[in-house]
Amino acid sequence: MIHMKLLNRVKALRARDRLTQEELAKRVQVTRQTIVALEKGNYVPSLLLALAISDVFSLPVEQIFWREE
Repeated sequence: MIHMKLLNRVKALRARDRLTQEELAKRVQVTRQTIVALEKGNYVPSLLLALAISDVFSLPVEQIFWREE
């Protein structure tokens, strides 16, 4: 199996929109700790969470998340 890492722009987009981790967490119905782990690359979101985040930032999922081999 090929090892891949999922990278994301959540922290930068959150800063762009002046959202706190807590505000984003509430909007996508997860804990702040989930957002912290996601931004650090320690958490791979479910498809539903990735879609919810893409809705918040009004961007396609592919512009927020990508994989690195």
